[in-house]
Amino acid sequence: MATIDECRTALEQFADNLASNPKTVKKLTGFQRSLAADIKDLSVSFNGRFDGGKLVDIVDGDNPDAEIRMIVGSDDLLKLVAGELDFMKAFTGGQVKIKAPMMDLMKLRQVL
Repeated sequence: MATIDECRTALEQFADNLASNPKTVKKLTGFQRSLAADIKDLSVSFNGRFDGGKLVDIVDGDNPDAEIRMIVGSDDLLKLVAGELDFMKAFTGGQVKIKAPMMDLMKLRQVL
């Protein structure tokens, strides 16, 4: 099981990965949503927001009003960010759950 610090670092790396890809930034431009990430095996949450084509302001703690909620295990989060686990396979296999409006899911699918 990964640690809380490793999960925080992975989310920050995920944000950096998105920001460093001009195609991703372009696809996310105008996409302004709040995100909560629940790490189910650690019983912790992080939250941030998509703004300006990037994921920004990642902090510890839940946002109960988040428009997008990701539920994932700590090890799976690290594997996803490292590119060792395919997002669509993890999503369809139930390793990652995303609660969001359908249009938001379609937008995120383009960049994950």
